[in-house]
Amino acid sequence: MRQMKSDPSPDAIFGHGFADLIDEFDWEEIIKKINETTLKEVDAVLNKASTSNTTLSPYELGVLISPVASIRLEEMAQLAKTITDRRFGKTISLYIPMYVGNACTNKCVYCGFNHDNEFTRTVLDLNQVIEECKEIKKLGPFQNLLIVAGEYPSMCGVDYLEKVLQTCRPYFHNLTLEVQPMKAVDYNKLRNSGLYGVVCFQETYNKKAYKKYHPHGMKSHFDWRLNGFDRMGEAGLHKIGLGALLGLEDWHGEAVMIAHHLRYLQKKYWRSRYSLNFPRLRPSESGFKPNFIVSDRDIVQLSCAFRIFDPDLDISFSTRENPQFRDAIIGLGVTSLSAGSKTEPGGYSHPKEALKQFEINDDRTPQEVALAIRMHGYDPVWKDWDAIFDK
Repeated sequence: MRQMKSDPSPDAIFGHGFADLIDEFDWEEIIKKINETTLKEVDAVLNKASTSNTTLSPYELGVLISPVASIRLEEMAQLAKTITDRRFGKTISLYIPMYVGNACTNKCVYCGFNHDNEFTRTVLDLNQVIEECKEIKKLGPFQNLLIVAGEYPSMCGVDYLEKVLQTCRPYFHNLTLEVQPMKAVDYNKLRNSGLYGVVCFQETYNKKAYKKYHPHGMKSHFDWRLNGFDRMGEAGLHKIGLGALLGLEDWHGEAVMIAHHLRYLQKKYWRSRYSLNFPRLRPSESGFKPNFIVSDRDIVQLSCAFRIFDPDLDISFSTRENPQFRDAIIGLGVTSLSAGSKTEPGGYSHPKEALKQFEINDDRTPQEVALAIRMHGYDPVWKDWDAIFDK
Protein backbone atom coordinates (compact mmCIF):
# COMPACT_ATOMS: atom_id res chain seq x y z
CA MET A 1 0.00 0.00 0.00
CA ARG A 2 1.52 3.33 -1.06
CA GLN A 3 1.97 6.04 1.55
CA MET A 4 -0.20 9.07 0.85
CA LYS A 5 2.05 11.59 2.56
CA SER A 6 5.27 11.48 4.50
CA ASP A 7 4.99 11.27 8.28
CA PRO A 8 4.91 14.63 10.10
CA SER A 9 8.35 15.95 11.01
CA PRO A 10 9.55 15.67 14.63
CA ASP A 11 9.25 19.45 14.99
CA ALA A 12 5.61 19.27 13.96
CA ILE A 13 4.95 16.34 16.25
CA PHE A 14 6.46 17.88 19.36
CA GLY A 15 5.31 21.43 18.74
CA HIS A 16 1.53 21.05 18.51
CA GLY A 17 -1.47 19.01 19.52
CA PHE A 18 -2.69 16.31 17.18
CA ALA A 19 -5.63 18.47 16.06
CA ASP A 20 -3.09 20.78 14.42
CA LEU A 21 -1.87 17.88 12.28
CA ILE A 22 -5.06 16.11 11.34
CA ASP A 23 -5.65 18.13 8.17
CA GLU A 24 -2.51 16.50 6.75
CA PHE A 25 -4.54 13.30 6.36
CA ASP A 26 -7.18 13.05 3.65
CA TRP A 27 -10.07 10.86 4.83
CA GLU A 28 -11.30 9.90 1.36
CA GLU A 29 -7.79 9.19 0.15
CA ILE A 30 -7.14 6.89 3.13
CA ILE A 31 -10.21 4.80 2.33
CA LYS A 32 -9.43 4.79 -1.39
CA LYS A 33 -5.94 3.42 -0.79
CA ILE A 34 -7.24 0.77 1.59
CA ASN A 35 -9.71 -0.41 -1.04
CA GLU A 36 -6.90 -0.56 -3.63
CA THR A 37 -4.72 -2.83 -1.47
CA THR A 38 -3.52 -6.01 -3.18
CA LEU A 39 -3.05 -9.46 -1.66
CA LYS A 40 0.67 -9.18 -2.45
CA GLU A 41 0.88 -6.11 -0.21
CA VAL A 42 -0.97 -7.94 2.57
CA ASP A 43 1.45 -10.87 2.41
CA ALA A 44 4.42 -8.49 2.48
CA VAL A 45 3.19 -6.79 5.65
CA LEU A 46 2.41 -10.10 7.36
CA ASN A 47 5.86 -11.41 6.45
CA LYS A 48 7.48 -8.26 7.81
CA ALA A 49 5.51 -8.49 11.07
CA SER A 50 6.29 -12.16 11.61
CA THR A 51 9.99 -12.17 10.69
CA SER A 52 11.35 -8.88 12.06
CA ASN A 53 11.04 -6.52 14.99
CA THR A 54 10.39 -3.58 12.72
CA THR A 55 7.49 -1.35 13.81
CA LEU A 56 4.61 -1.21 11.36
CA SER A 57 3.35 2.13 10.08
CA PRO A 58 -0.27 3.34 10.12
CA TYR A 59 -0.31 2.77 6.38
CA GLU A 60 0.63 -0.88 6.90
CA LEU A 61 -2.17 -1.19 9.44
CA GLY A 62 -4.41 0.01 6.61
CA VAL A 63 -3.16 -2.92 4.54
CA LEU A 64 -4.12 -5.38 7.28
CA ILE A 65 -7.68 -4.05 7.61
CA SER A 66 -8.30 -3.86 3.87
CA PRO A 67 -11.12 -5.92 2.33
CA VAL A 68 -8.65 -8.15 0.49
CA ALA A 69 -6.78 -8.86 3.76
CA SER A 70 -9.83 -10.74 5.06
CA ILE A 71 -8.62 -13.61 2.86
CA ARG A 72 -5.67 -13.89 5.26
CA LEU A 73 -7.72 -13.53 8.45
CA GLU A 74 -6.75 -16.99 9.72
CA GLU A 75 -3.06 -16.18 9.33
CA MET A 76 -3.60 -12.79 11.00
CA ALA A 77 -5.43 -14.44 13.91
CA GLN A 78 -2.62 -16.94 14.48
CA LEU A 79 0.00 -14.18 14.42
CA ALA A 80 -2.08 -11.97 16.74
CA LYS A 81 -2.47 -14.83 19.22
CA THR A 82 1.26 -15.55 19.20
CA ILE A 83 2.10 -11.89 19.79
CA THR A 84 -0.52 -11.47 22.53
CA ASP A 85 0.50 -14.59 24.45
CA ARG A 86 4.18 -13.69 24.19
CA ARG A 87 3.67 -10.14 25.45
CA PHE A 88 0.86 -10.54 28.01
CA GLY A 89 0.88 -14.24 28.82
CA LYS A 90 -2.35 -16.21 28.87
CA THR A 91 -4.21 -13.63 30.95
CA ILE A 92 -7.27 -11.40 30.57
CA SER A 93 -7.79 -8.45 32.94
CA LEU A 94 -11.30 -7.81 34.23
CA TYR A 95 -12.78 -4.40 35.01
CA ILE A 96 -16.21 -3.01 35.82
CA PRO A 97 -17.75 0.40 35.02
CA MET A 98 -19.53 2.56 37.59
CA TYR A 99 -21.77 5.32 36.22
CA VAL A 100 -21.95 8.26 38.62
CA GLY A 101 -24.01 10.65 36.47
CA ASN A 102 -26.20 10.81 33.36
CA ALA A 103 -26.56 14.61 33.29
CA CYS A 104 -25.08 15.94 30.04
CA THR A 105 -24.96 19.25 28.20
CA ASN A 106 -24.17 17.62 24.86
CA LYS A 107 -26.67 16.66 22.17
CA CYS A 108 -24.89 13.70 20.59
CA VAL A 109 -27.44 12.26 18.18
CA TYR A 110 -26.60 8.62 19.00
CA CYS A 111 -26.48 8.77 22.82
CA GLY A 112 -29.08 7.98 25.45
CA PHE A 113 -27.71 10.81 27.62
CA ASN A 114 -28.52 13.41 24.90
CA HIS A 115 -29.46 16.69 26.60
CA ASP A 116 -32.78 16.82 24.71
CA ASN A 117 -33.93 13.39 25.91
CA GLU A 118 -36.60 13.92 28.54
CA PHE A 119 -35.82 11.95 31.68
CA THR A 120 -34.78 12.64 35.25
CA ARG A 121 -31.07 13.37 35.42
CA THR A 122 -29.11 11.66 38.16
CA VAL A 123 -25.75 12.50 39.72
CA LEU A 124 -24.75 10.28 42.62
CA ASP A 125 -23.80 11.85 45.93
CA LEU A 126 -20.83 10.40 47.80
CA ASN A 127 -22.97 8.17 50.01
CA GLN A 128 -24.52 6.68 46.88
CA VAL A 129 -21.04 6.21 45.42
CA ILE A 130 -20.11 4.22 48.53
CA GLU A 131 -23.25 2.11 48.07
CA GLU A 132 -22.24 1.35 44.50
CA CYS A 133 -18.69 0.45 45.54
CA LYS A 134 -19.97 -1.99 48.18
CA GLU A 135 -22.38 -3.64 45.74
CA ILE A 136 -19.68 -4.00 43.10
CA LYS A 137 -17.37 -5.68 45.61
CA LYS A 138 -20.10 -8.26 46.22
CA LEU A 139 -20.03 -9.18 42.53
CA GLY A 140 -16.39 -10.22 42.49
CA PRO A 141 -12.87 -9.28 43.62
CA PHE A 142 -12.66 -6.35 41.19
CA GLN A 143 -9.79 -3.91 41.62
CA ASN A 144 -10.08 -2.19 38.23
CA LEU A 145 -12.89 0.39 38.28
CA LEU A 146 -13.94 2.57 35.35
CA ILE A 147 -15.83 5.67 36.57
CA VAL A 148 -18.19 7.09 33.92
CA ALA A 149 -20.24 10.30 33.79
CA GLY A 150 -21.98 12.48 31.24
CA GLU A 151 -20.44 15.83 30.35
CA TYR A 152 -21.92 18.29 32.83
CA PRO A 153 -19.05 20.31 34.36
CA SER A 154 -21.21 22.24 36.83
CA MET A 155 -22.39 18.96 38.40
CA CYS A 156 -19.65 16.47 37.45
CA GLY A 157 -16.63 18.76 37.24
CA VAL A 158 -13.10 18.23 38.49
CA ASP A 159 -13.93 18.96 42.15
CA TYR A 160 -16.75 16.41 42.16
CA LEU A 161 -14.63 13.82 40.35
CA GLU A 162 -11.78 14.35 42.82
CA LYS A 163 -14.16 13.52 45.69
CA VAL A 164 -15.44 10.47 43.83
CA LEU A 165 -11.89 9.20 43.31
CA GLN A 166 -11.06 9.72 46.96
CA THR A 167 -14.28 7.93 47.95
CA CYS A 168 -13.57 4.94 45.68
CA ARG A 169 -9.89 4.60 46.58
CA PRO A 170 -10.43 2.46 49.73
CA TYR A 171 -12.37 -0.07 47.63
CA PHE A 172 -10.32 -0.25 44.40
CA HIS A 173 -6.62 -0.06 43.52
CA ASN A 174 -6.99 0.99 39.88
CA LEU A 175 -9.24 3.96 39.08
CA THR A 176 -9.89 5.08 35.51
CA LEU A 177 -12.19 7.86 34.28
CA GLU A 178 -14.38 8.11 31.19
CA VAL A 179 -15.70 11.67 31.42
CA GLN A 180 -15.45 15.00 29.58
CA PRO A 181 -12.03 16.16 28.34
CA MET A 182 -10.33 18.47 30.83
CA LYS A 183 -7.36 20.79 31.17
CA ALA A 184 -3.94 19.32 31.88
CA VAL A 185 -3.91 20.96 35.32
CA ASP A 186 -7.21 19.21 36.13
CA TYR A 187 -5.88 15.83 35.02
CA ASN A 188 -2.81 16.41 37.17
CA LYS A 189 -5.00 17.26 40.17
CA LEU A 190 -6.99 14.06 39.71
CA ARG A 191 -3.83 12.02 39.22
CA ASN A 192 -2.71 13.22 42.64
CA SER A 193 -6.03 11.91 44.01
CA GLY A 194 -5.44 8.39 42.74
CA LEU A 195 -6.41 8.57 39.05
CA TYR A 196 -4.60 5.88 37.05
CA GLY A 197 -5.88 6.51 33.54
CA VAL A 198 -8.47 8.10 31.27
CA VAL A 199 -10.54 6.60 28.46
CA CYS A 200 -11.91 8.99 25.86
CA PHE A 201 -13.50 8.30 22.49
CA GLN A 202 -13.05 10.79 19.69
CA GLU A 203 -16.24 9.13 18.31
CA THR A 204 -15.16 9.87 14.74
CA TYR A 205 -11.90 11.17 13.29
CA ASN A 206 -13.74 12.37 10.18
CA LYS A 207 -13.53 16.08 10.88
CA LYS A 208 -15.98 17.01 8.11
CA ALA A 209 -18.67 14.70 9.51
CA TYR A 210 -18.01 15.28 13.23
CA LYS A 211 -20.32 18.25 13.71
CA LYS A 212 -23.47 16.50 12.45
CA TYR A 213 -23.17 13.95 15.24
CA HIS A 214 -22.27 16.53 17.91
CA PRO A 215 -24.27 19.68 17.12
CA HIS A 216 -24.25 21.27 20.58
CA GLY A 217 -22.21 21.40 23.79
CA MET A 218 -18.48 21.26 24.50
CA LYS A 219 -18.28 17.98 22.62
CA SER A 220 -19.14 19.84 19.42
CA HIS A 221 -15.61 21.34 19.47
CA PHE A 222 -13.58 18.82 17.49
CA ASP A 223 -10.13 20.26 18.22
CA TRP A 224 -10.73 20.61 21.96
CA ARG A 225 -11.72 16.97 22.24
CA LEU A 226 -8.93 15.67 20.02
CA ASN A 227 -6.23 17.66 21.82
CA GLY A 228 -7.54 16.32 25.12
CA PHE A 229 -5.23 13.33 24.67
CA ASP A 230 -2.26 15.70 24.56
CA ARG A 231 -3.42 17.20 27.84
CA MET A 232 -3.62 13.72 29.37
CA GLY A 233 -0.04 13.10 28.27
CA GLU A 234 1.12 16.45 29.61
CA ALA A 235 -0.37 15.51 33.00
CA GLY A 236 1.66 12.29 33.03
CA LEU A 237 -1.25 9.87 33.29
CA HIS A 238 -0.20 6.24 33.63
CA LYS A 239 -2.58 5.09 30.92
CA ILE A 240 -4.42 6.77 28.04
CA GLY A 241 -7.30 5.01 26.30
CA LEU A 242 -8.57 6.02 22.87
CA GLY A 243 -10.92 4.81 20.19
CA ALA A 244 -13.80 5.67 17.87
CA LEU A 245 -17.49 4.78 17.98
CA LEU A 246 -17.84 2.29 15.16
CA GLY A 247 -20.90 2.74 13.00
CA LEU A 248 -20.81 6.50 12.52
CA GLU A 249 -18.30 6.63 9.65
CA ASP A 250 -16.27 4.09 7.63
CA TRP A 251 -14.40 2.01 10.20
CA HIS A 252 -11.39 1.62 7.91
CA GLY A 253 -10.79 5.37 8.00
CA GLU A 254 -11.27 5.46 11.77
CA ALA A 255 -8.72 2.68 12.26
CA VAL A 256 -5.97 4.33 10.23
CA MET A 257 -6.53 7.67 11.96
CA ILE A 258 -6.42 5.98 15.38
CA ALA A 259 -3.12 4.42 14.32
CA HIS A 260 -1.72 7.82 13.33
CA HIS A 261 -2.95 9.32 16.61
CA LEU A 262 -1.49 6.46 18.64
CA ARG A 263 1.95 6.71 17.04
CA TYR A 264 1.93 10.48 17.62
CA LEU A 265 1.06 10.07 21.30
CA GLN A 266 3.62 7.30 21.83
CA LYS A 267 6.39 9.47 20.44
CA LYS A 268 5.45 12.55 22.42
CA TYR A 269 4.25 11.00 25.69
CA TRP A 270 6.33 7.86 25.80
CA ARG A 271 6.04 7.36 29.56
CA SER A 272 2.31 6.58 29.31
CA ARG A 273 0.76 3.24 28.37
CA TYR A 274 -2.02 3.09 25.81
CA SER A 275 -5.24 1.16 25.43
CA LEU A 276 -7.74 0.82 22.63
CA ASN A 277 -11.45 0.04 22.56
CA PHE A 278 -13.65 -0.84 19.58
CA PRO A 279 -17.19 0.09 20.71
CA ARG A 280 -19.94 -0.56 18.18
CA LEU A 281 -23.13 1.46 18.27
CA ARG A 282 -25.73 -0.11 20.52
CA PRO A 283 -29.47 0.68 20.90
CA SER A 284 -30.23 3.67 23.15
CA GLU A 285 -33.00 6.17 23.85
CA SER A 286 -31.74 8.22 20.91
CA GLY A 287 -33.05 5.68 18.38
CA PHE A 288 -30.02 6.41 16.17
CA LYS A 289 -29.22 3.79 13.53
CA PRO A 290 -25.63 3.06 12.45
CA ASN A 291 -24.57 4.56 9.13
CA PHE A 292 -22.03 1.78 8.62
CA ILE A 293 -22.51 -1.83 9.65
CA VAL A 294 -19.44 -3.33 11.32
CA SER A 295 -19.65 -7.13 11.34
CA ASP A 296 -18.14 -9.52 13.85
CA ARG A 297 -15.62 -10.56 11.21
CA ASP A 298 -14.67 -6.90 10.71
CA ILE A 299 -14.03 -6.48 14.45
CA VAL A 300 -11.92 -9.63 14.59
CA GLN A 301 -9.84 -8.37 11.66
CA LEU A 302 -9.52 -4.97 13.34
CA SER A 303 -8.42 -6.47 16.66
CA CYS A 304 -5.88 -8.78 15.04
CA ALA A 305 -4.52 -5.98 12.88
CA PHE A 306 -3.97 -3.66 15.83
CA ARG A 307 -2.28 -6.40 17.84
CA ILE A 308 0.12 -7.01 14.95
CA PHE A 309 0.55 -3.24 14.60
CA ASP A 310 1.38 -2.74 18.30
CA PRO A 311 2.34 -5.70 20.53
CA ASP A 312 2.25 -3.55 23.71
CA LEU A 313 -1.23 -2.09 23.24
CA ASP A 314 -3.99 -3.00 25.70
CA ILE A 315 -7.10 -3.98 23.73
CA SER A 316 -10.45 -4.08 25.49
CA PHE A 317 -13.98 -5.22 24.69
CA SER A 318 -16.96 -4.16 26.78
CA THR A 319 -20.36 -5.73 27.40
CA ARG A 320 -21.62 -3.90 24.30
CA GLU A 321 -20.66 -7.17 22.58
CA ASN A 322 -22.56 -10.44 22.98
CA PRO A 323 -21.18 -13.38 25.02
CA GLN A 324 -20.43 -15.56 22.01
CA PHE A 325 -18.34 -12.88 20.34
CA ARG A 326 -16.49 -11.91 23.52
CA ASP A 327 -15.60 -15.55 24.15
CA ALA A 328 -14.44 -16.02 20.57
CA ILE A 329 -12.18 -12.94 20.63
CA ILE A 330 -10.16 -14.31 23.58
CA GLY A 331 -6.67 -15.02 22.29
CA LEU A 332 -7.05 -12.77 19.23
CA GLY A 333 -5.52 -9.60 20.62
CA VAL A 334 -7.83 -8.77 23.52
CA THR A 335 -6.22 -8.15 26.92
CA SER A 336 -9.13 -6.90 29.04
CA LEU A 337 -12.89 -7.39 29.33
CA SER A 338 -15.58 -5.71 31.38
CA ALA A 339 -18.00 -7.90 33.33
CA GLY A 340 -21.25 -7.48 35.24
CA SER A 341 -21.72 -4.00 33.77
CA LYS A 342 -24.55 -1.57 34.52
CA THR A 343 -24.75 1.56 32.37
CA GLU A 344 -26.98 3.72 34.56
CA PRO A 345 -26.09 5.71 37.72
CA GLY A 346 -26.85 3.64 40.81
CA GLY A 347 -27.33 0.58 38.64
CA TYR A 348 -25.71 -1.84 41.09
CA SER A 349 -27.41 -0.74 44.32
CA HIS A 350 -30.71 0.48 42.80
CA PRO A 351 -31.16 -1.16 39.37
CA LYS A 352 -33.65 0.18 36.82
CA GLU A 353 -34.11 3.54 38.54
CA ALA A 354 -32.18 5.62 36.00
CA LEU A 355 -31.79 5.79 32.22
CA LYS A 356 -29.02 3.67 30.69
CA GLN A 357 -26.52 5.22 28.30
CA PHE A 358 -26.92 2.17 26.05
CA GLU A 359 -28.15 -1.40 26.26
CA ILE A 360 -25.57 -4.02 27.23
CA ASN A 361 -25.31 -7.23 25.22
CA ASP A 362 -23.54 -9.51 27.69
CA ASP A 363 -25.43 -9.80 30.98
CA ARG A 364 -23.43 -12.69 32.42
CA THR A 365 -22.20 -12.42 36.00
CA PRO A 366 -18.50 -11.67 36.56
CA GLN A 367 -18.01 -15.27 37.71
CA GLU A 368 -19.53 -16.55 34.48
CA VAL A 369 -17.22 -14.34 32.43
CA ALA A 370 -14.22 -15.49 34.49
CA LEU A 371 -15.22 -19.12 33.94
CA ALA A 372 -15.47 -18.57 30.17
CA ILE A 373 -11.96 -17.09 30.20
CA ARG A 374 -10.62 -20.15 32.03
CA MET A 375 -12.40 -22.49 29.64
CA HIS A 376 -10.46 -20.85 26.80
CA GLY A 377 -7.16 -21.57 28.55
CA TYR A 378 -6.59 -18.09 29.98
CA ASP A 379 -6.48 -16.76 33.54
CA PRO A 380 -8.81 -13.92 34.63
CA VAL A 381 -6.88 -11.16 36.39
CA TRP A 382 -8.85 -9.05 38.85
CA LYS A 383 -5.97 -6.84 39.92
CA ASP A 384 -2.97 -5.59 37.92
CA TRP A 385 -2.15 -2.34 39.73
CA ASP A 386 -1.59 -1.49 43.38
CA ALA A 387 -2.36 1.74 45.21
CA ILE A 388 1.19 1.78 46.56
CA PHE A 389 2.46 2.67 43.07
CA ASP A 390 0.55 5.95 43.25
CA LYS A 391 2.93 7.10 45.95
